[in-house]
Amino acid sequence: MTSVAAPTVVHTRAPGKINVFLAVGDLQDDGYHELATAYQAVSLYEDVRARASDTFSVRFSGGIDVSGVPVDGSNLAIRAARLLASTTGYRGGVALSIEKNVPVAGGMGGGSADAAATLLACDALWGTGLSRDDLLHLSAELGADVPFAFAGGTAIGTGRGDELSPALAKGSFQWVLALADFGLSTPTVYHELDEHRRRHSGDISPVRQPVVDAGVLQALRAGDPGMLADSMHNDLQAPALHLEPGLSDVLELGERNGALAGVVSGSGPTVAFLAPDLDGALELQIALSAARLSVVRATGPVHGARIVGD
Repeated sequence: MTSVAAPTVVHTRAPGKINVFLAVGDLQDDGYHELATAYQAVSLYEDVRARASDTFSVRFSGGIDVSGVPVDGSNLAIRAARLLASTTGYRGGVALSIEKNVPVAGGMGGGSADAAATLLACDALWGTGLSRDDLLHLSAELGADVPFAFAGGTAIGTGRGDELSPALAKGSFQWVLALADFGLSTPTVYHELDEHRRRHSGDISPVRQPVVDAGVLQALRAGDPGMLADSMHNDLQAPALHLEPGLSDVLELGERNGALAGVVSGSGPTVAFLAPDLDGALELQIALSAARLSVVRATGPVHGARIVGD
């Protein structure tokens, strides 16, 4: 009987995301907000390569500025590897090499994609043999967006965004993403939202139970970008624009150049423009590039974390 040798390197890939709709509840006693969001995974990927090691380490490559990303035990990918090791009793470590293509602190879940891909890579590298459901359950311990990066596709997220329900999405949607040369802190954007609501408490009703607008679900089911453009919304967009007013100019520029709609993704500052079709996306990409913005095209929905054969 022959045994199968353990792989020396495992290559996995997980996608970034766009929040095509995000409703944020009021601040709760535990310091968190209840969310209702429609996620779409898009074709901007984080690539993780995992090699056996006695210790836990991570290094980065790619065209994304990673100068502010920690490489110690606070890094989300290392936390994911350590969580899997402690859960399964694995006694070794892992050396992680991550090629980043999702902007850092850009509202697209790049760190969450790193964590999701790392869970899958380490499970295969170490032979710990957990099921996808087991790994999805573990991913929820790492952050609100990690389960979606693991699952991919299109989904509705509730709770803190980590309670997922798959959503039907027909066909594919064409996105043009305007990437900023700066990041926005997610806690800072949420704090600004809370402050805005406090300042205007006399005019704004409490958000007791956030829900995803039915029009979003209908548009996704129909595969209709025009219908989706009419329904896109993000409660965090106003506070992000208050913190970085220049994002308003980016939104206006995209919509003047053929975007059906634009929305700040998550806590920003990435602005996601929905195009009517591939030709419209190409034209929009050219126009925004001519204005000296850093832009990439992407499609969605795409698969979640998976093993890639080199």
